[in-house]
Amino acid sequence: MGDEKDLLPGDYRALAEFRYQIRKFLRFSEEAARAAGLEPQQHQLLLAVKGLPDGGRATIGEVADRLQIQHHSTVELVDRLEENGYINRKRSDRDKREVLIVLTPKSERILRDLSMHHQELLMEHGTSLVASLKKSMNTKDRGKKEKAAPARPKSRAAAAQD
Repeated sequence: MGDEKDLLPGDYRALAEFRYQIRKFLRFSEEAARAAGLEPQQHQLLLAVKGLPDGGRATIGEVADRLQIQHHSTVELVDRLEENGYINRKRSDRDKREVLIVLTPKSERILRDLSMHHQELLMEHGTSLVASLKKSMNTKDRGKKEKAAPARPKSRAAAAQD
């Protein structure tokens, strides 16, 4: 995977801490979605549709890519969300073969509430997530510092045991 440098204990600690912080956030998100009556992937789909980059189109393919799931899995999520009144399918005006996913007022309300809770959590605890990301990104530099640090001289007691 590129550079053949050895990983140091600090590298593993940084990656583990970052993974831990991500998992804490995801667990919060999953629990909040369920408390709002949605499955976590349903919430993610609604957020993906609402938060598409400018010019993005809420097609099944685009949403599947944003969620990093298979096309058929996205279709199943859309089917369930449509059955429960969270989204509608709409034919594109510019290409009638294209079907767009549109949020309903019901999903807009739930998504707004969930997103506000997520932002509150990030305002409170986001610094830990960012700090762990920065630390894991700086492992290469930290590794050089750890390697370059001179070995500590042994204490007299430890030297006497050798």
